Amino acid sequence: MIDKIRGSVAEALADVPRRGAMIAVGGFGDCGAPLALVEALCELDVRDVHVVSNNCGIGERGLARMLIEGRIARFTGSFPAHAEFLAQYRAGRIHLDLTPQGTLAERLRAGGAGIPAFYTPAGVGTMLADGTFPAAYGPDGEVLAYSEPKETREFDGRTYVLERALKPDVALIRAHRADRLGNLAFRLTARNFNPLCAMAARLTIAEVEGVVPVGELPPDQIHLPGVFVDHIVEEELIGDRAA
Repeated sequence: MIDKIRGSVAEALADVPRRGAMIAVGGFGDCGAPLALVEALCELDVRDVHVVSNNCGIGERGLARMLIEGRIARFTGSFPAHAEFLAQYRAGRIHLDLTPQGTLAERLRAGGAGIPAFYTPAGVGTMLADGTFPAAYGPDGEVLAYSEPKETREFDGRTYVLERALKPDVALIRAHRADRLGNLAFRLTARNFNPLCAMAARLTIAEVEGVVPVGELPPDQIHLPGVFVDHIVEEELIGDRAA
């Protein structure tokens, strides 16, 4: 039996690159967000991160802390509304790949399914598709880079844009329950992007509220099979970072 439970957060995060990794982070706001894992990542001095997430954190914890400490070099997501993000974006310290929420979910799903790209009507005719959206500014406010123009194609009289799949180096996720084989169950809305991040990434680390014996999770209540999970750490071992 492959036991995926780790005895410490340091052990769980040992394989995370310290510089330049693409890291997908589950959660919708704070709901289902692996706040404790992200806090622990900051303490390991991980930097120059390309974050893939629905948003870039709330307040001063989780991804917001990573942002405030200047650890994020690039952000791919849908709601980068944090005041610190906007300040860094306008000052030229962070690159933005703005992505509609449904497209973000599908880019992750495609990455996990081995699909390199797909067509979607979302974004047709907008700055994001035309390549005129400012992706990066210079320190004096000049635009240094624009979004990449997207290939378009017509199907049955309707125009679609081509979106590429996402294949993160690492996924940090949060689940309600786990067993030692890595099977995970999420609670209600807290599921959100977590399974998609896990399936797309090469390395998946989950923080969980509790661990149950193998066989206790009913098969039809396992939302993410253990084959997609590499390391599991219980919240109580991470400390009070999620509080």
